[in-house]
Amino acid sequence: MIRVLLADDEAMIRAGVRSILATDPEIDVVAEAEDGRQAIDLAAEHRPDVVLLDIRMPRLDGLAAAAELARAQPEVKVVVLTTFDEDEFVARALGDGARGFLLKAADPRELLIGVRAVADGAAYLSPRIAQRVIAGMRGGQAARRNAARDRVATLTAREREVLALVGAGLSNQDIARRLFLAEGTVKAHVSTILQRLSANNRVQAAITAYEAGLVDD
Repeated sequence: MIRVLLADDEAMIRAGVRSILATDPEIDVVAEAEDGRQAIDLAAEHRPDVVLLDIRMPRLDGLAAAAELARAQPEVKVVVLTTFDEDEFVARALGDGARGFLLKAADPRELLIGVRAVADGAAYLSPRIAQRVIAGMRGGQAARRNAARDRVATLTAREREVLALVGAGLSNQDIARRLFLAEGTVKAHVSTILQRLSANNRVQAAITAYEAGLVDD
């Protein structure tokens, strides 16, 4: 069962998201919060697998809450669910440790796919956001590409294989099956990869994989 904490200051939005999540028998909304501060307190109390955070909330906004959760409860996986898709918000959310970025205007099935993917250890971006991230990388300077390749060069051949699959959006379980490894071994590889790349999370590692050319478009 995937335990979810839902944080949004609008009761109607919470009700709608809760209804969508309820269509999946493997997802259980264990708590709801009206602001970012309450979300942090409830996360400490209920220990959810995934926290869905809106950006614009009173007391503490979703981006600040995501950063605090990443520091205080790194085992909790944060997904930003918002109407705002500005690049600044996306960059800040991912930089502060969010595992996913979803748009409220998207197909409801995307919410279920995103929650399941993040709970399973993968990263997930709304396709519209992912396209912009990839486009931004394509238009970036050669220096960024070269820097990514230099960082990737510090990895072993097996670690590069794992990184490429992280970049392709696979979970640890999927990577283990693909490479015929134990899931615990994959987790150890991912931990080492994040450390060597100086990446805060799988999303940043995936971006490095794209920049270094490890992932086909």
